[in-house]
Amino acid sequence: MEPKRNLRQAFRFQSTNSIWVLLMLGLLSSLKVVQCKGLRSPKPTTVGCRAHNVSLMDFGGIGDGITLNTEAFRSAVAYLNQFSSDGGGLLYVPAGRWVTGSFNLTSRFTLFLHKDAVILGSPDMNDWPIIDPLPSYGRGRDAPGGRYSPLIFGSNLTDVVITGDNGTIDGQGGPWWKKYRAGKLNHTRGHLIELMFSNRILISKVTLMNSPFWTVHPVYSSNIIVSGITILAPVNSANTDGIDPDSCSNVLIEDCYIVSGDDCIAIKSGWDEYGIAFHTPSRHILIRRLTCISPTSAAIALGSEMSGGIQDVRAESIHAIDTESAVRIKSSVGRGGYVRDVYVRRMKLKTMKYVFWMTGDYGNHPDNHYDPNAVPVIEGISYSDVTAKNVTIAGQMQGTRKVVFKGLCLSNVKIRMAKGVKGRPAWNCTASRAR
Repeated sequence: MEPKRNLRQAFRFQSTNSIWVLLMLGLLSSLKVVQCKGLRSPKPTTVGCRAHNVSLMDFGGIGDGITLNTEAFRSAVAYLNQFSSDGGGLLYVPAGRWVTGSFNLTSRFTLFLHKDAVILGSPDMNDWPIIDPLPSYGRGRDAPGGRYSPLIFGSNLTDVVITGDNGTIDGQGGPWWKKYRAGKLNHTRGHLIELMFSNRILISKVTLMNSPFWTVHPVYSSNIIVSGITILAPVNSANTDGIDPDSCSNVLIEDCYIVSGDDCIAIKSGWDEYGIAFHTPSRHILIRRLTCISPTSAAIALGSEMSGGIQDVRAESIHAIDTESAVRIKSSVGRGGYVRDVYVRRMKLKTMKYVFWMTGDYGNHPDNHYDPNAVPVIEGISYSDVTAKNVTIAGQMQGTRKVVFKGLCLSNVKIRMAKGVKGRPAWNCTASRAR
């Protein structure tokens, strides 16, 4: 490696990192910290409190863990919608166990959970309506056709906050995972939280559990902060990704603890010809201070749905334990798009199958209409200051004749192999070019 080039890279990481931190702090500063008024239950203090505040109990909510509260949530949001241009509204969820089906949010809105509040996704799948597939996917991810609505959903919104005193949102995903594995679902499972075509999103200080599918899914959105949340799912649960920015820009993910049955964070941008046509990349993403446990997947994944492109991703201070790989880049012929300008530093890893994992032959296709000449471009990938212990394979970087990885740079990497793995760190690299 050329010392000057490494120095230039380090400067680029630091300067870009600082720029995005300043932008995100500017977004936070626009949400004032004030005392909320007009609540029947104990009054929280939170970022982004609103001029108009109500409790779920004001709309007939019953937190007994049995009563269905879908109409209470929907009525409360509908009431607060009238204030979206008049100081906004806050819906307070008191202590209790609040069963609900899917409900939509509104603009200039805060959903605030008491520390002993648990929002429970209804176990009745009829309470999760079928909605259209995402345009950049062309069909549901599990099955052709539509998909189940997310538990908490919003579209074309501005200034949305989901926060609390570390209350819980539990999707009760067990029945969904069971039916999925048995092949008994005709539609794709719902996400726990999905906000699409939206701007200025903050999700903080909540625990998210047992999502039927991906847990937090911002899509076609910008100016997003996910900070200080815990995401939990059984490590053998199917596709319970933690946070999946999808065709999103200006994203900050920080101080999150994730235990997952799939990738802790997966950056996406559409699937094959549908993602190419939608042409909306994920870019300007900063991930820092992440702790991940995922024995079957990655701390951070890029793809495999990346047909709209992924660019300018920065990640630092990543701690992964008992996780298949630190960073996975997944693509294949037919995806098109690109993954470029990815800089990862300061990773501490323990008990990993792979440290570095990249493939140009991953995943299935939505249908038989994908373009076999749509070849993804993977270039400008840098890792530095990596320490890993108890590792089985140091690196698996498997490009193909068509999908060639270009401009890979590894610096200051220390890998200690697991007992029983003899000799120098094992590398399996094909169609991969260093800088």
